[in-house]
Amino acid sequence: MPTQIVVAGAIIRRTTVLVAQRLRPPELAGRWELPGGKVAPGETERAALARELAEELGLEIGDVAVGDRLGDEIALEGMTLRAYCVRLVSGEPRARDHRAVRWVTADELPGVDWVPADRGWVPDLVRTLSTPAS
Repeated sequence: MPTQIVVAGAIIRRTTVLVAQRLRPPELAGRWELPGGKVAPGETERAALARELAEELGLEIGDVAVGDRLGDEIALEGMTLRAYCVRLVSGEPRARDHRAVRWVTADELPGVDWVPADRGWVPDLVRTLSTPAS
């Protein structure tokens, strides 16, 4: 059986990244993650991420621009997680499928109570937020 690809978006605004607090499952509720979701059959990863971010954050698909991959992929049982840098073109994200959303700085990232899988991207996020945009 093929591995399910799950995509996550590091929505970056100036020197902050958006993190989302999980509602479920119970063992992850209250912890923070990069928002995203599963890639459907026949869907590209970037299209899936734009769709998932629109659904989860109350945005329109055109409100986000999905850019380059962030860090390495993370292998979980039956799933492969891949993160992408995302630029917010318009709109303001709000929690729809999450308890809350918030913007955090590079200095705050290590102290966030991450879901275990997303913790692997923290060094890449710190580096990305600490590098001035060209």
